[in-house]
Amino acid sequence: MSTRDAVLSKLGSNVRKRREALDFSQEKLSERSGLDQTYISGIECGKRNPGIKNIAKLAKALGFTTSELCKGVDA
Repeated sequence: MSTRDAVLSKLGSNVRKRREALDFSQEKLSERSGLDQTYISGIECGKRNPGIKNIAKLAKALGFTTSELCKGVDA
């Protein structure tokens, strides 16, 4: 696995774990963040490389800071 793939996979895992801990569906997270549900799915699967503004939107919707959502995401 490349470094890029590992970074995206870890970020996606962080999003999914927090979403599931809050008992949010991807649809609910989509509504709260203003991001498309398929985009969120792509992030959780490690297939999308979100920009910092979208990471901040996800963090806010999940009740995290951006740095908390990116914990363990090292290039």
